[in-house]
Amino acid sequence: MARNSSLYFRIVEGRNLPAKDVSGTSDPYCLIKVDNEVMARTATIWKNLNPFWGEEYSFHLPSGFHSLTFYVMDEDTIGHDDVIGKISLSKEVIAAQAKGLDNWLNLTRVDPDEEIQGEIHLSLELHRHVDRTRVKCHVIEARDLAPRDISGTSDPFTRIIYSNLSVETSIIKKTRFPHWDEHLELCLNEGGDDADGNITVEVWDWDMVGKNDFLGKVEIPLSCLSRSPVLKRWFRLQPLGNTEDDAGGKLGALRLKVRLVEERILPSVYYQTLMHLLVETVISPAEFLSHVASSRKRDNVRAAAVIAK
Repeated sequence: MARNSSLYFRIVEGRNLPAKDVSGTSDPYCLIKVDNEVMARTATIWKNLNPFWGEEYSFHLPSGFHSLTFYVMDEDTIGHDDVIGKISLSKEVIAAQAKGLDNWLNLTRVDPDEEIQGEIHLSLELHRHVDRTRVKCHVIEARDLAPRDISGTSDPFTRIIYSNLSVETSIIKKTRFPHWDEHLELCLNEGGDDADGNITVEVWDWDMVGKNDFLGKVEIPLSCLSRSPVLKRWFRLQPLGNTEDDAGGKLGALRLKVRLVEERILPSVYYQTLMHLLVETVISPAEFLSHVASSRKRDNVRAAAVIAK
């Protein structure tokens, strides 16, 4: 059974946005992202802290999408546009509103360490021996990592962590789609007892000057590895933690209308009876009417056809 997801939303207006320009105003516009892909951009409302957009959008989406995020930006003619704040809605939050969401929502701060995107392809194996427990990790590749350098790319490497133990891959320069194909190993204990806790896989952007930039992480419970001899798949990278807050409304708010519609499409076999009725057994309009309408309704339809002529 296939699913077809459609997302409808309207960016109505904003209020009490902070001033980003020396004039004491801002030039706000909205960027809309589905997961990590920019899907739309509103018009810029110049010199206004209470902008009205009234723009409507609709998209057909894959059923596996995770979140819808609205970024409010201040447009600058010179230099980079300033980020005012964001509103992020998970698929679960949107789907929970059967009639759609229609509300004022406070903007939250944008923390670079929370702006995570991309996935990493891993294969993990847990090996238990009499005297030790080992985890073997095949770090294969990653895709769609966040750009952290001015070149629009990153210099990613991966770190595998358990407790105070860690191992790292090599650094792949200037790419958002690194391919490592490296095998790493951690010895978890020396006593042979069942290990617990999580294996943490972190992806970082290496910087020659200053501190490295965080690109995302995955936490894998050892209990998952105990149940499966090999765990191999793409993992969605996650932020350091949920630090979002609405700053007490100091960043302003957006009025949004959002609705998610999910349709289920059954296998074709379920439609065979209808197809037989419409295609194979119907020879003329009169015969079709005999299948679907009573004699009185049939007369009404014919009369309407005569009047139409």
